[in-house]
Amino acid sequence: MPWGCFRAAGPGAGSPPAWVPGLQSNWFGRLGAWNRLLPLGLLLAVALLPARAAPAQAEPRWRRGVFPVVSFFGYTSHFGLRAGPGGAAQPHYGLDMAAPLGSPIRNWWGGVVSNVLAGGACGNGLVISSGPYEHLYCHLAGEVIGGVYRSGQVQVASGQRLQGGELIGHVGITGRTTGPHLHWGIRYRGQWLDPAAILRAMAMARRGG
Repeated sequence: MPWGCFRAAGPGAGSPPAWVPGLQSNWFGRLGAWNRLLPLGLLLAVALLPARAAPAQAEPRWRRGVFPVVSFFGYTSHFGLRAGPGGAAQPHYGLDMAAPLGSPIRNWWGGVVSNVLAGGACGNGLVISSGPYEHLYCHLAGEVIGGVYRSGQVQVASGQRLQGGELIGHVGITGRTTGPHLHWGIRYRGQWLDPAAILRAMAMARRGG
């Protein structure tokens, strides 16, 4: 691939914490009574992740992250190698989240729109920069005209500042896709991360580490 929501982070929330590769935590099996304290949408989303999707990082600031899909149905493709259209293994640099066509998409973290995409495998898409992180949203409904993405009342352009949790678009079927879903990718200092590890870090922060 080329280049239930939670309380929004305020405009002064800053960028996400630095990512430290290799931190492992078998925290999910130890949640116990903490399960009822987690937002249901995030708990469901994390429960459906494969076990290989650790690491998670115990950093309180991760609680500011917002799960991007409001009407979450499940995952259709995980981060890593998968079979491409011709059957050969291809890297998949993101997490595919199935949702009803037109379902709202929320911004994961406050930041600035660095690119508005149109066409190609991504279809209509947005790239948002939050400090050293870039988060990618693909297959959006609506249209891109003159470098501006529009879907319903949503209008997003490069250079626009967005808050965490802000409505940024709707689930669509643009680009290379077989059904409505959001492709959500995250890069840290130019390196793709497994979004599942980010979700685990968010859930871990909400249960208090």
